[in-house]
Amino acid sequence: MGHKHIHEDALLRLDRFAIGELDLFKPMTGPEMEAILRQARILRIRQGQPVFRQGDTAHHFYLLLEGRLKVLQVTEDGHQIVVRIVNRGELFGIAKALRRPDYPGTATAAVDSTALAWSSSSWEDMTARHPALTMNALHMVARHMQELHSRIREFSTEDVESRLAHALVRLTMQAGRHTADGILIDFPVTRQDIAEMIGTTVPTVSRMLNGWAERGLVDIGRLRIVVREPRKLFDLVKR
Repeated sequence: MGHKHIHEDALLRLDRFAIGELDLFKPMTGPEMEAILRQARILRIRQGQPVFRQGDTAHHFYLLLEGRLKVLQVTEDGHQIVVRIVNRGELFGIAKALRRPDYPGTATAAVDSTALAWSSSSWEDMTARHPALTMNALHMVARHMQELHSRIREFSTEDVESRLAHALVRLTMQAGRHTADGILIDFPVTRQDIAEMIGTTVPTVSRMLNGWAERGLVDIGRLRIVVREPRKLFDLVKR
């Protein structure tokens, strides 16, 4: 197994202040937060290992505490696409909220990660007792629907270079960390990941990134991308 559940006593060691600062818990009182945490299990996920796979029965839903996940989906014609990056503080695997019995994608740890897991059978009771959970889920679904619509529009109207610029801009906004060299995309990202985000081939992504590196727009490594000139990438998006 690529992940393991930690028993309830480990919950006592969680940083309550840090958890209370997550968007999900901010509107809640201390007792409300504790009531939700008592129903959770801690999940440790090693880098590269799945939390769940596409088509698995949705027995749990999750909140990411630390780390970062990639959600991938295989289409009917066999193409794999990266549909979402899960960041700290976000709910994921909420198939119950979508009224479906299975997970629509595969969630894999991009780095070693920690999540809270609840039984899907508790979703309706928890959302009834804690409206903030419902609102958080609705906002999350709306945000990702908006991003999905943007990506569909990009696929329909933009060339590959613009789609690549859009993808890097999104990654810097979702997972960017300022460094002396520029904005580091703060998790290992492969050429394959990017190709699956924008609907092209790995050689095309490599060729464009190498060209941008020669122009000083980005600094690239095997699993590392630093955006050195964010404004010039924005210009490519606006073109």
